[in-house]
Amino acid sequence: MPVQAEAPDEDTATVLFIGDSVTDCGRRDDADRNLGHGYVRLIDEAFAAGGTPVNIVNRGISGNRVRDLEARWQTDAVDVAPILVSVLIGINDTWRRYSENDPTSVDDFEADYRAILSALPPRDETALVLIEPFLLPVTAEKAKWRADLEPKIAVVHALAAEFGAVLVPADSYLNGLDDEPAEIAADGIHPTEYGHELLAKLWLDTIEAASS
Repeated sequence: MPVQAEAPDEDTATVLFIGDSVTDCGRRDDADRNLGHGYVRLIDEAFAAGGTPVNIVNRGISGNRVRDLEARWQTDAVDVAPILVSVLIGINDTWRRYSENDPTSVDDFEADYRAILSALPPRDETALVLIEPFLLPVTAEKAKWRADLEPKIAVVHALAAEFGAVLVPADSYLNGLDDEPAEIAADGIHPTEYGHELLAKLWLDTIEAASS
């Protein structure tokens, strides 16, 4: 599903990426196409090489939790009318527990995530991709955060099965590499340039495998 570099016409199909800072990646400072400088832009560039016109839209917002997606879902997702929605959310639902003593329960995470997916058109109209939230154990403290994150990853797996979504196993893949964790994400959360390259390739490979 390649994409063109120019601004598409109104008949060009839209692919939406939505989530937190990993997706945002400075997109609002990107005066060109509002794609940021992370995995979304790399996917756009990969699609462009194929020559098929697809309009890539980035609606990541740094700091978002799943409840924040729910609050802006109609405007930033449903009204965009994409043919495919790719969601990466969840690490801030874990992070705030440790940084601000403001946890998101697994039940609330699941309820809010299910609510946004339920608001999309049927799967025969809008394809769905769910990316595992991920955390690299760059410190002993970050490693302890997995106790909160892993049940949320399990929710993403269950929802992907329930809604017929393609699951991109970002957490298991990135944690399974031989690279030093800090080479992939210096703080364990925000990918380095290399980490974004890995994430973009994993996304593309997963979509290709699901389409074959």
